[in-house]
Amino acid sequence: MAAKLQQLTSKACQASQFIAKHGTSYHKQLLEQNKQYIQDPPTIEKCNLLAKQLFYTRLASIPGRYESFHKELDYAKQFWKNWKEIKVEDAGIAVLFGLECFAWFCAGEIVGRGFTFTGYYV
Repeated sequence: MAAKLQQLTSKACQASQFIAKHGTSYHKQLLEQNKQYIQDPPTIEKCNLLAKQLFYTRLASIPGRYESFHKELDYAKQFWKNWKEIKVEDAGIAVLFGLECFAWFCAGEIVGRGFTFTGYYV
């Protein structure tokens, strides 16, 4: 256990040194590549304005999302009413989608338990 701790400490030290050495150049490169998105001057007022614009833009998109939700819901209702007439392809896609959802659920549970398959650490 002590050897693993020492190895982990060594790796963390190496990562810290790498970031200290190359971090500023990466930061500058990242800002240069994305300079079209940077607002000048970078003031608190400008940040507050952008935050309000984002909030109200998202708020304005709710009616469109609501409409899309109802279209999807109507499609699901029709699909459920006519379940005897579905094609094998559609049924296969639905099964694969369900399996994918279950797989992501299981992956989330494993990550939440600290990457153990048997249970939680107590």
